[in-house]
Amino acid sequence: MIVYPLWHVGHQNEAGDDGSTVHVDESGVFCDEADGDDVKLLGIYSTLERVEERVRQARLLPGFRDEPECFHFDAYELDEDHWAEGFVRVPPGEQADGQSPGGMPFRGHASPRASA
Repeated sequence: MIVYPLWHVGHQNEAGDDGSTVHVDESGVFCDEADGDDVKLLGIYSTLERVEERVRQARLLPGFRDEPECFHFDAYELDEDHWAEGFVRVPPGEQADGQSPGGMPFRGHASPRASA
C-alpha cells in the first residue's frame, strides 16, 4: 500500500547567498532545521487527491498561507524500511565527509497542483 506523508516547512533559515531565507530551490522545498526551519507533519494520506485537498485547506490557515509553496509530500510503500544505513551527528560548523554545508532540501517532488 502506498501512503503520502504531507509536510509543511515554516522557514527561518538564512541559507541564501546574502543571508536571505531560502524557501524552494532547484531540488524542491528547502529545509534546514538547524538554521531555524520548522517542519510540520500535516497528515499521512492514502491518495494524491486527499493530499491535494489537505493542501488547499491548509493554505487558508494562519502560518500555512504565509508560505503556500512550502508543502512537500512523496509516496512511500507502507511497511518499507527507510534510513536503513543509520546516521551520524555532525557538530554545528562542521560538515560530514562528502556533505555540503547548509540545509538539506527535501528530496522528491511536490505535485504541480499541490504546490501551485
